[in-house]
Amino acid sequence: MKTNQKLQYGWNILKIAIVMFILSPQVTMAQTTYKLASSKDNNIKVSGTSNVHDWTMTAKDLESTGTFKFNSREELIDLTSLKFTVVAKSLKSGKSSMDTRTYKSIRESEFPKISYQLTFATVTMIQANKYSIQTTGTLTIAGKTQSIAMKVMALVNADRSISCHGTEKLMLTDYGIEPPSFMLGAMKVGNDLTIQFDLTYGKTTLAK
Repeated sequence: MKTNQKLQYGWNILKIAIVMFILSPQVTMAQTTYKLASSKDNNIKVSGTSNVHDWTMTAKDLESTGTFKFNSREELIDLTSLKFTVVAKSLKSGKSSMDTRTYKSIRESEFPKISYQLTFATVTMIQANKYSIQTTGTLTIAGKTQSIAMKVMALVNADRSISCHGTEKLMLTDYGIEPPSFMLGAMKVGNDLTIQFDLTYGKTTLAK
């Protein structure tokens, strides 16, 4: 009888410990949905080379949302979803001939948007309010989707907005795109591209 009472007592203590752990401030999490803020500084740049000179195209017609998780100390601990789209025709180099040729190469009329979808992320705090986020997702260009891993640096600002920036390399041929040429072939674009992004997100709604 005493043994059963001891077992019951032990089980009750275990249940209390589990409840206290679940309710502990250290593990309490708030999930927040963010969307791309209205800022002229939000942009995605695509840079490359050619046999004549280097070049850069910048896009600012962007849409993006993400779901971030914070603990009770307002530390970022997870990124559970993120997606963005770029209007392909918003990519501008400052030279209309190059823009037109680029749109043709990426089949803009058939696939007017470039899109990204997060599949997994790992968040690491570097210092107060600064984080490194290792992401895996899918990038779709010209109708072809490829898996892509990117390191994103995130800063949680005083107003609780989140600024993200990063750089990643890719190849045109991975997306079935033949590197374009200009001026009757005198200028040939290289296959390697560098994608650089600077994006700031603001809160939308809090998930309960």
